[in-house]
Amino acid sequence: MTDAVRERYDRFATEEAPGRSDVYEDWARGVASDPDVQAVLARIPDTRRQPPLVFAVTRMLGAPLAGFAQWRQFLFAHADAVVEECSRRRVQTNEPLRLAPLLPVLSEIDGPIALLEVGASGGLCLYPDRYSFRFVDEDGMPRTHLDPVGGASTVVLASRVRGAMPHVRMPEIVWRAGIDLDPLDARDPRDRAWLQGLVWPGETGREERIAAALDIVAADPPLMVRGDALEKVAEVAASAPGDATLVITTPGVLAHVPRVTRVALIDAVRALPARWITIDPPGLHDAWQPPVDAATWPGFVVALDGQVRAAADPLGRWWEWRADSGRTRA
Repeated sequence: MTDAVRERYDRFATEEAPGRSDVYEDWARGVASDPDVQAVLARIPDTRRQPPLVFAVTRMLGAPLAGFAQWRQFLFAHADAVVEECSRRRVQTNEPLRLAPLLPVLSEIDGPIALLEVGASGGLCLYPDRYSFRFVDEDGMPRTHLDPVGGASTVVLASRVRGAMPHVRMPEIVWRAGIDLDPLDARDPRDRAWLQGLVWPGETGREERIAAALDIVAADPPLMVRGDALEKVAEVAASAPGDATLVITTPGVLAHVPRVTRVALIDAVRALPARWITIDPPGLHDAWQPPVDAATWPGFVVALDGQVRAAADPLGRWWEWRADSGRTRA
């Protein structure tokens, strides 16, 4: 079992952390070379011992952002608490910047909009109308900017746009709800700490952006429903106001759902009187129209009702409009 831990952390240190987090790269390399640490982590269920989850838990419990030797010392001193916390936690990355490539798709939909997110975590992606957007080109030159009706937001979502710029506008959201196996409350200090702890050290601006988004959500919380989305989505959708267009989003969550359930969930969403917006890895499912070649597609796929709209960075840092809808401008 420790071999599996070693291999997973070595792969993370080699392929995932470099260029993104020096701290996590250091910790992962340390784990990969330390059988005693591997033995502790092997006590955590296999589905709960991925490096970002384990590292976030240790930080939430008080591990300092220091070298591996200090992290190792903390782990041994709090091993039982780390194992217990990891065993019940899931990676619940809640990045509002994902809304940047979704905004042009939302702009296609007539409002008012009732917004329902599957896998909502803390609900930070339910507030596109409360955030400011700053779109720039590949050279960092401004393309388009949008602010909420009341003026610039404390959350500014800056994203690079490759190629043509489609029409974008602020959506009118009149109802918002989320479904999650373990929904987080933006008003709860421990939940806030958990979401902020999921940001990798070295990701400049993310923790501040998430903290500001948490304040917006806490001031006007959405309806949050605990449970399996396949079982709950029709019930929650039925509670949306009838005079609004229901839009169901699945931004990045389907990859965490087993394939059989994933297919059933997509079918369930598409059977509802709703529009469906998603951002997923290109090879994740077969709902794309036209079909997407996963071998050559850059980034993730953004789609509306399965119709391909854009290629995008998984966290929304860049996107490229690919829909031939006549809505683009230079």
